[in-house]
Amino acid sequence: MSAQTHQFRYESPLGTLSLELEGNLCRRISFDSCSAPECSPDHPAALWLRGYFHGKPLPLPQLAPATTPFQNKLRKALLDIPFGKVMTYGELAKKLGTSPRALGQALVANPLPILIPCHRIVAANGLGGFGGGETWKRKLLTWEGALAPAEAAT
Repeated sequence: MSAQTHQFRYESPLGTLSLELEGNLCRRISFDSCSAPECSPDHPAALWLRGYFHGKPLPLPQLAPATTPFQNKLRKALLDIPFGKVMTYGELAKKLGTSPRALGQALVANPLPILIPCHRIVAANGLGGFGGGETWKRKLLTWEGALAPAEAAT
């Protein structure tokens, strides 16, 4: 018997996030406005997000497990990129022994953006893609100080 997932919203300083939670487990984060109930401020995912948005990182909440060995390796590599820093698709692909295109496809499939910081991967000459959309990628990188406000506006 598996536990039931529930949708909640989290009001961040950058906009509304939609959280899919199963007990204390965070299964998915998306950048959708939703009419779901607000997430309890004491839920581990909400505590982590509050810490992130206040510049006080906390240990990650319990996350849905990666489904493949490559996704697990990718998660670990993304978590090694410090707040406010970026890495190019090419650099990360080389580190993981894969192609930038395959890496991009894996990043788009990340169900836990922000928690698993795929927004910190950028193109060699530009922003690059992001499953949450370009606007959210700019917001997150600007929030972290990886993009100057002038760059964020372009």
